[in-house]
Order: sequence, then C-alpha cells, then structure tokens
Amino acid sequence: MQSNNMELTRENILEILGNITEPDLKKDLVSSNLIESLEISENEINLTVLISNPALHARKRMQEAVEFNLNRFFGETVKINCTIKGIPAEAKAARRKILPDVKNIIAVASGKGGVGKSTLTANLAGGLLKAGYSVGIIDADIYGPSMPTMFDVVGERPTMIDIEGESKINPVETQGIKLLSIGFFTDQDNAVVWRGPMAAKALTQMITDAHWGELDFLLIDLPPGTGDIHLSLVQTVPLDGAVIISTPQEVALADARRGVNMFKLDTLKVPVIGIVENMAWFTPAELPENKYYIFGRDGAKNLAEGMNVPFLGAIPLVQSVREAGDSGRPAVFQENTPIALAFDELVRNFVKELKVIQSKKAELV
Repeated sequence: MQSNNMELTRENILEILGNITEPDLKKDLVSSNLIESLEISENEINLTVLISNPALHARKRMQEAVEFNLNRFFGETVKINCTIKGIPAEAKAARRKILPDVKNIIAVASGKGGVGKSTLTANLAGGLLKAGYSVGIIDADIYGPSMPTMFDVVGERPTMIDIEGESKINPVETQGIKLLSIGFFTDQDNAVVWRGPMAAKALTQMITDAHWGELDFLLIDLPPGTGDIHLSLVQTVPLDGAVIISTPQEVALADARRGVNMFKLDTLKVPVIGIVENMAWFTPAELPENKYYIFGRDGAKNLAEGMNVPFLGAIPLVQSVREAGDSGRPAVFQENTPIALAFDELVRNFVKELKVIQSKKAELV
C-alpha cells in the first residue's frame, strides 16, 4: 500500500478501513460489515461507521483512527466527514453467536448467601411467564442448586437433542419454564466440591452446549459473592442486565454494594436493572395489619437510592413463599394473594427498568 496520495476510489477506501480493528469484536471494520454508508465526492469522503461500544470516548477514538488512516493515504487536502454510531440493539442481538435466539440474558446475583436469591429468581421467572413472556432459567448456583426443588423436578435428567447435526442438551421444561441446573447432573445428597475453573466450565456448558431455542428472557441464578463464576459468565455471554437481591440488614447491604460495583466495573459494564429488598418485613397471620421489620427497614431501598440504581420492590417475609418453594410451585402462581401481587409488581418494575436501559442504549446509536 502506498504511503500517501492514493487514488480516491471506493475500493482503496475499503482497503484502508479493512486494516482498522473494532476493539470489542476483534475484527476489522469491513469484514465485520460495520461500514453503514460510504459516499465519495470530488475531494470529500462521507462515511458512517458502527462500533460495539456506544460510549462517547469509544466513538471519539474510532473517529480519530478512521480520519488519521484516510488522511495518511489520501492526503490532508481530502475532507473526511466521519460519523460513528453504536450498533443498534437488533443488530447486536443478530451478532451474538451464543444464544442468538434469546432476547434478554439477565443475571440474578447477591453479595452474600441466604438472602433468597434463588427464590426471587424462580418467582421472577414465574411472573414473567404470567405476563406472557417465554422464560428459561440456568441454575448456576453450583454449590447450592435449588431450582429442581422449587419447580418439583428433583431426579429429572435433561435429554439430548440433535440440532443441525450437533448434539445439544435439551433443558427440562416445567410449568412452562425451561430449566437447567447443576443439580440435574449431581447426586442430591453429595456435596459438590469443585474448584473455580471446574465450576466455571460447568456454567459455560449449560450456556453453550444447550438448546434454549427462542426465549424472551433467560435468567441466570448466580452463586452468592463476586468470583470466578461471575467473571466467566460475563466473558462467555453478553449480559443484558443484572438484578441484585439483598435483605435490609447492614451485613447484606455491604455485600450487595460490592455486587453492584462488580457489574459496574469498566471490564464488565453490565447494566444493573435494579435492587430487590427481600424479607423486608414480617406480618403474622393473626395480625394482618402489623409489620415487623426484623432485619431493619428500607435498607436496600436506601442503598439503591444512594448508588443511583433503580429500586424494584420489597418482598415481605411470608411463610407461604417458603412453603411454595418446598412444594415445587413458586408463590407467584398463587391466585390474587398478597405475596403473588407483590411479585407481579416486582415483574412490572423489572420490565419497565429494562426498557429504560434499552431506550438509553438506542439514544446513543
């Protein structure tokens, strides 16, 4: 390639752009089909380039790279009008190689154990199903898989299915929800003693080696904490958001704060859809008007406000939630009970906040 003053042709422009790499996709602009438009006039180039990261600084860097390389080969006298846009959400979904037919992949996380994360995941899934969405769950809580119990499929085993000549895991379908859990592949009475890499590999297989088909939502119930499994998940599949579960007590809030900050890391950049306060209060059956704030009051709500993260709702500590989980039919499926209505409200807030995130992304395009 010449060092200066090449002939101003479409072919030469594309040759130069083909040597510029999109940093997130790790492929050049031309082969990645990221040149949205290209027009040439007498001494002027007008082009629009798409990039994966819609942030202002990323667009600025790409614009500088395009202008520098084009001026380098065509000379400084050529005027370059370069517009940088984020890849539209629909195009991003089309580009996703893993789970291409799943519209929204959502992680449900908690800083510590014992805050009801799996219970909330099961009821969020059930609430989304009631609202008309197609839903799947990956029970990635490697050390304490509880979804088989919550959906009454203990002892079930996923089958294998042939998809275009490739053998895939066929998730168990129960109560209208597709489900995969490490509990399907281990002995219920034996402890799962795995190191981080083994646990991460098991999660990856449930994502990449399974046939999930078309889904509106795939919820991933993560183990508590912030470790290898969480990082492996984000590196494996592009998450559309995360929900953080906490109780109101201070020790849980400190861990929930770490969970929010983990997803906000520059290396992860997963949108936090919101925080849910579980076990917010206790109302005994014989005193239905009374609320006892056993673990403190409004702790997760105040945390959400302090971290500028949406508050999705408060779920009370109710015996029927535990009983429903143990019997294998989440409480959200109960008809017009106070707890089912609370879960329905949580689902509405979740969908609303997810749409806010998606609209903000679209504005950056």
